[in-house]
Amino acid sequence: MSTVESDQIFGGVETGGTWSVCALGSGPDAIIAREQIATTDPAETLAQIVGFFRRNVTPVAIGVGSFGPVDLHADSPHWGSVTKTPKPGWSDAPVAGVLQHELGVPVCFDTDVGAAAIGEHRWGAGAGAASLCYLTVGTGVGAGLLLDGRLWHGLVHPEVGHMRVPHDLARDPFPGTCPYHGDCLEGLACGPALEQRWGRPARELGPDHPAWELEAGYIAAALANIVFTLGPDRIIVGGGVLGQERLLPLIRRCLDELLGGYLQTAVLDPGLERYVVPPGLGDDAGVLGAIAMAKLAAARRGRRPA
Repeated sequence: MSTVESDQIFGGVETGGTWSVCALGSGPDAIIAREQIATTDPAETLAQIVGFFRRNVTPVAIGVGSFGPVDLHADSPHWGSVTKTPKPGWSDAPVAGVLQHELGVPVCFDTDVGAAAIGEHRWGAGAGAASLCYLTVGTGVGAGLLLDGRLWHGLVHPEVGHMRVPHDLARDPFPGTCPYHGDCLEGLACGPALEQRWGRPARELGPDHPAWELEAGYIAAALANIVFTLGPDRIIVGGGVLGQERLLPLIRRCLDELLGGYLQTAVLDPGLERYVVPPGLGDDAGVLGAIAMAKLAAARRGRRPA
């Protein structure tokens, strides 16, 4: 752990479907406290998060990256809440409001993948990129889209996991796991979909298993749509499913084939090895991104330089 001046201590929280992570500090090399807790029901989980900060140092501000969907509209009475989610008990949970009320410090709030995109842009594999896509494939599938250094929000935050991708039922008769759309990207490519389709968890599927060609095709199809519509300067792909080392090279190959040489730009290097990359911050991208969000919010309020 590092020594950090008290006026440079910011809080970061990443709430995930299984685990939540809290941290205090100012960046990857200046973390003074960190804790991982199980994500149970909202009351218990948020009480443990509050307890983490009360046991340590009161931060200047706290950033939260939450699993979603979430309400990000500043003028909404439900801002900072999880909205309708399959996670039992978490629909309408007022995450940011509870932390703000209990700890008495400013709280900024976004999706977990949005926070990870901010973290990777600030300190990781997205450094120097004007725009990027951070895609995570794990229990669910989601993406944070950063354009001109800012997270993109439209009607709601991006829901890339629910993008429709080509589904050849003759090759893959699996109907998908999404309770809303069946065979959307998440329904076909998330970790639970792999387990249901093949009868065992993704981590138990060997590198030569046919699952990976299929998986790479679905992920590449989604990325091709993102490249053709938004044209990010870099794509970062992470999440538990990417623990299979063969998958990222397969995604690059499939994406290159789908792009078909149509886009003529030096950014798309041969083999896409510099364009489609793993996270530089690893599993800490989300919580470090939440700290970066808090620092940026404090800077906008004139508290201190970011």
